[in-house]
Amino acid sequence: MNAKSANSLQQEATPFTASIPDDGGLPVSDTAITAEDDRIPSQIEKLAQLLTAELQAQVQVTEQAAQAIAQRIAAEVERICSKSDRIQTSGEVGSWRLTLGRYRLEKCVNYYRLGSRQGRVELHSNLSTMVYRPIAPAHLQLSFQARFTLIEDFLQGFYTESLRAFRRENALPENYQPRTRLQLAEYMAFTEQYGKRRITLPTQHNQQLIILRAQRFASRQPQEIAVDIETAMESAKGDEAEAYGRSPIMQMIREQMVAEKVDPSEAALRDRVIVELMQYLESQGQDDCASYLALKLQDLSVPEIDEVLNLTPRQRDYLQQRFKYHVEKFSTSQSWKLVHEWLGADLDQNLGLSHPEWEVFLTQLSPEQQQLVHLKRSGATDQEIMQTLKCTSKQLQKRWGALLEAARQTRNQLK
Repeated sequence: MNAKSANSLQQEATPFTASIPDDGGLPVSDTAITAEDDRIPSQIEKLAQLLTAELQAQVQVTEQAAQAIAQRIAAEVERICSKSDRIQTSGEVGSWRLTLGRYRLEKCVNYYRLGSRQGRVELHSNLSTMVYRPIAPAHLQLSFQARFTLIEDFLQGFYTESLRAFRRENALPENYQPRTRLQLAEYMAFTEQYGKRRITLPTQHNQQLIILRAQRFASRQPQEIAVDIETAMESAKGDEAEAYGRSPIMQMIREQMVAEKVDPSEAALRDRVIVELMQYLESQGQDDCASYLALKLQDLSVPEIDEVLNLTPRQRDYLQQRFKYHVEKFSTSQSWKLVHEWLGADLDQNLGLSHPEWEVFLTQLSPEQQQLVHLKRSGATDQEIMQTLKCTSKQLQKRWGALLEAARQTRNQLK
């Protein structure tokens, strides 16, 4: 992607700087909502009124703003119910209508509560995870940083596509942009759901829309690139050479040229993290999460994992949420040092922050938290820290976990 196209996408996708009930496997071309689609207006209005009341009960917004959101959700839900043969033959259309409506409303409320900054981080993280594997051809054997660059380029274009789809499907003006916090939350929830739509393929199989888009993006990547190796390693001379040296391709090449061989100690550390995480999940009675981790380590796709574990989309979503919760808890509990050492974010490395970022982070901590950091860095034992801070073991673990989580959020926001 050249600089000109990237800039145009950035301008178009202004809002972004950074089990889900399926949609019946409908093709994207069938998803647009038109003004003529009013076959069951009473059902749409009834659902919209219910969702308006529930939205106002959860967030402080005006009735007019809540009605606009609820009306769009209700119209989308009615379209899904009318187009899905599975829903129509279930005999429980009303139940599906209410479930889908509340599910979409809950997504919107969650993004609203996260706020503009953290909501974007959450959405970007979720979509990046989905496209990490299919974003780059296997034969290129790209590093994580190289994949990261491709993911950033791809998602910028996907946000643009999602914004256009949002305008089209809700009959909004071509220049519509989410302005308020609620509108941005609605758009982010729509983007996540848009990416997860399942598209029926000619082979009668189906795949998520964002995966198909990522695969098509990957197929357009050049097979071979002619580059002057000396130019890649030399210091830039002049504006044109500097711009050339900053290109993603040149950065990827430099990474490969200066990359060292795989450090056996790093692989051993990763294996220790996996073993301890498995033991932790089993000790917590989360055998299904342990099975999910084992399948992910085999690099299986989402449909393959669903088939092995016999999961519905909703069950998979619930399992992924529990898995994420326990991984975060594991990384801030007794195994925090091992995990952070593996991530290169140990205390000796300022929890993954640069020195200026670390200084700013410390100023945001309370005096008690600053004292806790000082004691940890000085090598004090947990028993000594508990005596100094006059707290129990459980309280110490909770306070340290909260501090590690704050550092993680700071790293994500800076990225």
